[in-house]
Amino acid sequence: MKSRNELIDELASLCGIVFEYWDFLGIKHVTSQETKEAILKAMKFKIDTAEDILTEIIKIYDKPWLSMIEPVKVISQHDQPFRIPIHIPVEESKENSISISCLIENEQHETEVLNFYSESINILEQKWINGVRYIKLEIFDRISREIGYYNITIKCFIDSKEILGRFKLIIAPDSCYLPEYFEKENKKLWGITCNLYSIKSKRNWGCGDFTDLKVLTKWLSDLGGDFIALNPLHATLNLAPYDISPYSPTSRLFKNFIYLDILSVPDILESEEAQALIQEDTFKEELKKITTNDLIDYTSLAQLKENLLRTTFKNFYKNHFINSSVRGQAFQSYIEKEGTPLLYFALYQSIYNDIKINDWRQWDLEKQKPTDDNFKNLVEQYNDEILYHSYVQWLIDEEIKKISNTLKKTMLIGLIFDLAIGSTITGSDVWHYQDIFALNMNVGAPPDDFNPTGQDWGFPPLIPHLLKENQYELFIQTIRKTMKNAGAIRIDHALGLFRLFWIPQGKLPAEGAYVSYPSSDLLRIIALESIRNKTFVIAEDLGTVGENVYDRLQDFNMLSYKILYFERNYPDPSFKPPWAYPQKALCAVTTHDLATCRGFWLAKDIEVKKELGLYLNEERYIKHLNDRYRDKELLLKALYEQNILSDNYVELLQQIDMPKELCLAIYEYLAKAPCFLVSVSLDDILGTINQQNLPGIVEGYPCWRQKTPISLEEITSSEYFISYGQMFKRNGR
Repeated sequence: MKSRNELIDELASLCGIVFEYWDFLGIKHVTSQETKEAILKAMKFKIDTAEDILTEIIKIYDKPWLSMIEPVKVISQHDQPFRIPIHIPVEESKENSISISCLIENEQHETEVLNFYSESINILEQKWINGVRYIKLEIFDRISREIGYYNITIKCFIDSKEILGRFKLIIAPDSCYLPEYFEKENKKLWGITCNLYSIKSKRNWGCGDFTDLKVLTKWLSDLGGDFIALNPLHATLNLAPYDISPYSPTSRLFKNFIYLDILSVPDILESEEAQALIQEDTFKEELKKITTNDLIDYTSLAQLKENLLRTTFKNFYKNHFINSSVRGQAFQSYIEKEGTPLLYFALYQSIYNDIKINDWRQWDLEKQKPTDDNFKNLVEQYNDEILYHSYVQWLIDEEIKKISNTLKKTMLIGLIFDLAIGSTITGSDVWHYQDIFALNMNVGAPPDDFNPTGQDWGFPPLIPHLLKENQYELFIQTIRKTMKNAGAIRIDHALGLFRLFWIPQGKLPAEGAYVSYPSSDLLRIIALESIRNKTFVIAEDLGTVGENVYDRLQDFNMLSYKILYFERNYPDPSFKPPWAYPQKALCAVTTHDLATCRGFWLAKDIEVKKELGLYLNEERYIKHLNDRYRDKELLLKALYEQNILSDNYVELLQQIDMPKELCLAIYEYLAKAPCFLVSVSLDDILGTINQQNLPGIVEGYPCWRQKTPISLEEITSSEYFISYGQMFKRNGR
């Protein structure tokens, strides 16, 4: 018998645990046995003894035979008519009479039956398991079908004995939607990246909202921009400092009500109670306190908006929902269409608001993981609350739909939504689908040059084989809901479609390991939803990259994500010229996790890391300062070589601050690239110094809480920003 470590390695290999990876310095890291075992336990395997491990290995090998059929099969639309293997037990002692009935149901609930009989069935393979003979057969279609989702029920009759199996067939395209104007018309577009929460305006309540978004998109359209890329709008609990990050949401399926402009909600005008609440002195005092705060006060603002929304809902419930008015019917239709995911999200919110414990793992047992009966009881108990939270999501959905429809008339792309890589362990997504998450693991990133200690993002990864057993339901819902009303989506850390870095809880990122995911299936599902929604995809492909990842994403027509800071002629640190950028890409100077243009120039990011003790030693800090000075010289040289700066560009290095004209020049550098899209950070246009987020830091830095340095009214009335529109137009955008 193999040793325990050998068995661990075999099981780890079967489960997609990557045994080694190369870091940014070219150093090989080998996954320890301790980490392999921790990951296997998190995947819910029993590995206490060598016998246990061997049993788990045998289960994996035998599972396809014992299960009759895989729970889900994803195929190319060009791989048709489909041929699907099935496995059935038969008696060895006699000639078996076999007939198979295959019921295919499409999304419109139309059905078709395929029948197979003994004379047309070929045995492809056979295997004995625990004394039982299993045979492998193949069912096959007779036509090519439309892309989409099909529920297939298989009934096997073996000598009059019936065996039943069900699976989901996903027929998907080979690539994502890509507007014809890119390749056929050679369109090159530009727009802005905006953290909506950060917008400061005279009328909002201390946090950017959808009315600000309307104003901002009108301003951008007038400048000639064709898209606005937003931070994730996912739902959070708005509890500072831990539950405010848009990249660590409670749910990726639903959105944060903090972005609602409450005074624009139609129902508020009908509610005398709501109008009276707005006029109360305590309400006005709290609102003034929130709006004059230099930083965003998520908790107070959320409470203020929720109080008003609840008052408004009471009026809506009485005048519209009960009476089934046109508006009430629209809400009812939304509830029915959203179905189970909305019900679970609203129930989670209801329980949290009732007991004020924001971690479902600390709830009563019947609420932590409700059975069917308990779930029905909870739905009945919280029925009114569930309706309220559903109402809030409906308001958000309606508002985004209006904005999106308006932008279709003025912009080629419109809204670009950002999809976070995961959800917080305490949130509704993980509560609903807890069986398919590795609850004692965190997703993160290994140490690199920007984060020498690595990153722990603090949320659990999905378990690949259990995600598949769940028929990819959560993944499908997440992609579908992100694409709704979007011209495009950006998938944060798209490398996670191929592999994710798992870190055992309580361990350092350096002790983590990569785990592989069924990338072909996931990419095809994205492509299917992309084609259906006519939404194209931008894949944020930064970080430690495995083999063929870039090519695979490009094959699926996903735009690459190119950041100026990283586009170098490595090992030479000089910047790549614009013509070296790929066409099928979005290029930008920075991201929310990196220094702003001005912050980069002033080395503000380096100084902040020094203040927070993120440098392991003084030498590394000095090296980064020296590298930054070198990079500034190299960047100026690159701009000069493209005839963007004059020959006295070296004088710019002596200036204490960064001239705003230099920021414009840097974006002109990108404007000359062949990339389909150039995205300008609103923070860069405004000359913001501090970046929005410092990865791995929750306290000590105002992550996600900073407001724009000038108001929206000042932004839209300034003539300076016209220069960006003129520059992009001059460069064919």
